[in-house]
Amino acid sequence: MNALDLLKQQHDEVKKLFKKYEKLADHADEKRQELFEAIADRLGAHAAIEEQYFYPAAKAEDTEDLLREAVEEHLSVKRIIADLLEMEPSDEEFDAKMQVLQEQIEHHVEEEETDLFKKVRKLLSKEQLEDLGLQMQQEFEELMEGEPREQVPSETDQAAQI
Repeated sequence: MNALDLLKQQHDEVKKLFKKYEKLADHADEKRQELFEAIADRLGAHAAIEEQYFYPAAKAEDTEDLLREAVEEHLSVKRIIADLLEMEPSDEEFDAKMQVLQEQIEHHVEEEETDLFKKVRKLLSKEQLEDLGLQMQQEFEELMEGEPREQVPSETDQAAQI
């Protein structure tokens, strides 16, 4: 699968999970925890493959500022996930943090899909995007065999280097 298609598919998947979360009743703590963990696992694995494979492959003079901003946005998201991992869904701040997480993800996705992906299409050939997508998909699947959210708190000191 093309790397850009893979990332878009993952963006859409997380968006759907956030929509499910929004519809839950306040007292559905077990389901809220389950959805948070699904979102956090996908975001943790997604950030990992972007930082390890996609961003380095997309690095060029034309994309460098966008990539710097993207890793800073990842850092912000990781810090929110780390906070949420230490909370219970019944905590007063849990839903507010989930809302902020959703808003940051929506902003990040919008910039990536609108600005960065357009530049990457010009930068990399279809074959390069296919090869990159294959690598990223394999790594994502391996990460998802565990609980990638558990790795997130150790990645909150500084933004990833690209």
